[in-house]
Amino acid sequence: MSSVELSDEVLAPIAAEAARRGVSVETVIAEFAARLRSDRVEDDAFESFVGCGASGRTEPFDIRRERAELAAKKFAEGI
Repeated sequence: MSSVELSDEVLAPIAAEAARRGVSVETVIAEFAARLRSDRVEDDAFESFVGCGASGRTEPFDIRRERAELAAKKFAEGI
């Protein structure tokens, strides 16, 4: 186990969220830290680079959805 010093300014919203949920500050911080190392963080980083070039498509489309679908396809192919 480690300890971290946080300023009152940083700690205040964390403490408020912990109180709102009825859990400890440590629980909120641990949940946040677990999300940082999740695969989803890597997926988002990969998606931000997918589809950056001009495709020639002229119809409207959801770029976030398109990037997510292409990223999923590439991961399935084992890039």
